[in-house]
Amino acid sequence: MLPPRLVIPLLAAALVAPVMAQSLPRRQDDPIAPQVEAMYTKGLRFLASTQTAEGNWPDRTGSEPGVVGLCVMAFLAHGEDPNHGPFANNISKGLDYILRQQSDTNGYIGSSMYNHGFATLALAEAYGVLQDDRLAPALQSAVDLILSAQERNPRGAWRYTPESPDADTTVTGCQLVALFAARNAGIPIPDEALKKGQKFMIRCRGTDGSYGYTSAGSGKPTLTAIGCLTLALAKEKDSKGFASSLGYLKRRLNYRDRYYPYYFEYYMSQALFHAEDDAWTEWNSRNIRYLAALQSREGSWPGNKGPAFSTAGALLSLALNYRFLPIYEK
Repeated sequence: MLPPRLVIPLLAAALVAPVMAQSLPRRQDDPIAPQVEAMYTKGLRFLASTQTAEGNWPDRTGSEPGVVGLCVMAFLAHGEDPNHGPFANNISKGLDYILRQQSDTNGYIGSSMYNHGFATLALAEAYGVLQDDRLAPALQSAVDLILSAQERNPRGAWRYTPESPDADTTVTGCQLVALFAARNAGIPIPDEALKKGQKFMIRCRGTDGSYGYTSAGSGKPTLTAIGCLTLALAKEKDSKGFASSLGYLKRRLNYRDRYYPYYFEYYMSQALFHAEDDAWTEWNSRNIRYLAALQSREGSWPGNKGPAFSTAGALLSLALNYRFLPIYEK
C-alpha cells in the first residue's frame, strides 16, 4: 500500500474549511419542466426507500462506494438540504458508508480507482454543504491518494489501482473530474497534475476528435464525452481539439451506449452542457423523452449494473436542469 502523502496538513485543511468550502448554489431562473421534476422526485424516492441501514444499496453494484457516491450526488444535485431536508438521513448514511470504506493508511476508498474517483467526487460535492467535520480530512486524504498514484504512473495518468503502470481514458477522466471538484471545494490541486492528466487524454484523441480507450483510434462517443468534459472543466473550450470533439458528439445525439448506457448519459449530458447551449438543449429534450420511457413505476431505471447505479446515472444526466452541484456550474 502507498504511504500517505499530504498536500497540506489535515489540521490546516480543517481550519480553512469554513472559509474555502463551497455553498450550495441557488437554482437558476430557468423553469424546471414538470416532467423532469416528477421523474427526478420519483427516482429519489426509489433510492431513499431501497437504501440499507448501512448506507449502501442491496443490488449488484450498490455496495461499491463509487455507486454510493453517485447516489449521494443524485440527492445533492436536486438541491436537497443535507442537514435538515427530507433526504438528509439518506445523504448522511451514504457518506458514512463511503467514509467507512476509506483506508486509514493511504486514503484509498474501495478496491478500484473507479470507486475511489466517484467517491472522492461525492465527498467534494458534499464538503461545505454538510455539517460534518470528517469531510475535510477525508477529502484531503482521498485527493492525496489520486495525486500520489499519478506520480507513480509512467503515463502521468491513472488506471484500475493506485499502483497501475498503465492508464486509460475512463479512469483518468474520473480522477480529473474529482480533482476539479476538489479544487472547487477549496482543496489545493497542483496545476501540473491536471496538465499531466490532460496530456494523456489528448494523446488518446484521434484526428476526428473522438477519444480512444488507451490510445488514439477506435474512438467511442462515451469516451469522447469524458474527454470533452475534462477539457471544459480545464477552461480549454477554445482549442481546436475541443471543437473537433464537440463536433463528433453533436453528430451522435441519437447514440446510446448498449453496454454502459447510464455511464454515457451521465457524461454526455455534462459534456454538452459545458460545451454549447444549443447542443445541450437538443440533447436534453431527447434525453428526457428517452429516460421517461424507461423509468419504472417504482422510480428506478433498468440496467445490468443494478438499479442503484442505473437510477443515479439517469438522475445525474437530468440534474443539469437544476444546476445545484458546483461541478455543474459553467
